[in-house]
Amino acid sequence: METLEKLRAQMDSLHRLSNLVKTMKALAAANIRQYEQSVTALSGYFRTVERGLYVLLRDYGAAQSPPEQSRQKSVAVIVFGTDYGLCGRFNEDITEFTLNRLQALGIGSEQRRVLALGGRVTASLERDGQEVDDTLLLPGSAGQITSTVQALTLLVDAWQAQHQIQAVYLFYNRQPSGQPIQSVGFKVWPVELSRFKQLEEERWPARSIPTYTMPGDRLLAQLLRQYLFVTMFRACAESQASEHSSRLSSMQAAEHNLEEHLQELTGTYRRTRQESITTELMDIISGYESMR
Repeated sequence: METLEKLRAQMDSLHRLSNLVKTMKALAAANIRQYEQSVTALSGYFRTVERGLYVLLRDYGAAQSPPEQSRQKSVAVIVFGTDYGLCGRFNEDITEFTLNRLQALGIGSEQRRVLALGGRVTASLERDGQEVDDTLLLPGSAGQITSTVQALTLLVDAWQAQHQIQAVYLFYNRQPSGQPIQSVGFKVWPVELSRFKQLEEERWPARSIPTYTMPGDRLLAQLLRQYLFVTMFRACAESQASEHSSRLSSMQAAEHNLEEHLQELTGTYRRTRQESITTELMDIISGYESMR
């Protein structure tokens, strides 16, 4: 039977661990909120860029995607993961989804140049046999997403110049409101211009469609640059929010397990203490009877 001192030490250790888990829960919840606010704040600007592209392509009558290359020389694959653990199968799920999706698209390993955001997703990809060409650290806060996306864009531009990149794909985890975390992936470049056609079905927010005065090709280049930046920014923010949501779920499960273990250990401590007291009383009674 364990001694009271050992049981007490285990209980103190569980109490300290429980306090740590509660702190991590609070941090995860706060981080989720800041990244969700970033996505919400960005949505209005994203819609503005989409409408600008729609107006331009409507006037040009070119709301069609450029023809696909028959043979892609090289494809850039951007995978958002984590730099830290305690978030369940977050990295494993996005790794499995990415590799399966690339295989379904017929993009062979010799065509891929993979850029991973997060050291742990890099390790997960390499364990599954996928070589990672470069790794970037994830932003530590919502305010650092802009610099991360800028570094990401510069690296992809360098790849495009060196390796003749024909397409860029994004893969990340996101969590729709009130739903489980899901993995998503899509081609971010070349931009599917035909998708802006669907805006014809929506009611325009103003009385008239705006016009523009600058050259159309220059305006298109600027809008596409903004569109790519906002798309990557949103992917990064949604991935970070879902990471902390996964970590929050892990901490909630850990807290539940700790509470159960602590209750069990507390019951054992009380029984052991009662047995110890009973034994001491019996010794006292036995001594008294011997003296009589």
